[in-house]
Amino acid sequence: MRHAATLSLVLVMLTLPACRNEHQATPSTANAPVAATAAPALSPEQLGDLGAQIARDPAHANDLLAQNHLTRAQFEKAIREVTESADASKRYTAAYKKASA
Repeated sequence: MRHAATLSLVLVMLTLPACRNEHQATPSTANAPVAATAAPALSPEQLGDLGAQIARDPAHANDLLAQNHLTRAQFEKAIREVTESADASKRYTAAYKKASA
């Protein structure tokens, strides 16, 4: 089961860089300072659902992350934290599979 969580993590992490440069910043936000904010605490189930959404539509990965108030780095960190717990990994995987179906 841990392999499935790791595989889905790798899939999501591989699709995010491809989407990174698709959305150009508007002139009003190009030089705006980025506020250092804490990432919202998403459950493994929420992360699994979000990962499945990103895998289904990688072209809109940045939009999906923004809707959840996450940056790519925050999402990756949250996924890494999930993989540190066998229980959380199982919950993530179940949610990912359910959302992917």
